[in-house]
Amino acid sequence: MDSIKIHDSKFSLLFGSEKIQAAIDEMGKQLNNDLEGKEVVFLVILNGSFLFAADLIRRIKFHCRISFIKLASYEGTSNSGKIKKLIGLNEMLEDKTVVILEDIVDSGNTLDSIFKVVQPMKPAEVKIATLLLKPEAYEYSYKIDYVGFRISSQFVVGYGLDYDGFGRNLNGIYVLTE
Repeated sequence: MDSIKIHDSKFSLLFGSEKIQAAIDEMGKQLNNDLEGKEVVFLVILNGSFLFAADLIRRIKFHCRISFIKLASYEGTSNSGKIKKLIGLNEMLEDKTVVILEDIVDSGNTLDSIFKVVQPMKPAEVKIATLLLKPEAYEYSYKIDYVGFRISSQFVVGYGLDYDGFGRNLNGIYVLTE
């Protein structure tokens, strides 16, 4: 599908499934090279990251742990700027390499909230892997270590990302056109 409609909004295909999987392949190779031999905990940000995380984790060749945290900041097609912590972190992170898996880094408010939870747990290091990065919207200085795609500040849906709960099941990533 080159375009879709969700509610009253139209979206056009930005990245198809093959392009997404190729980017995840590359990210998996980088993570395998960089983190082999380390004690790694992947921290998956729900809900949007579930498809990205599942595909990426299957490419990881070393032993690792996976934990989940659920935060929300979007209302409709706009970022509310307010983070709501919904599910906490129950993993011991001291002296471990933590890799935060995000579907999309927009303003960085979600990452900032996560760092405030993770840093007091004394990890050896914290890395960030995101499928999508909106560089113009990013307001923080945390290093984004692994990026699938850099995109403009337009609203996107699909491959785990939603519009009021819809569109997560799409194989591609679509951009709002009207």
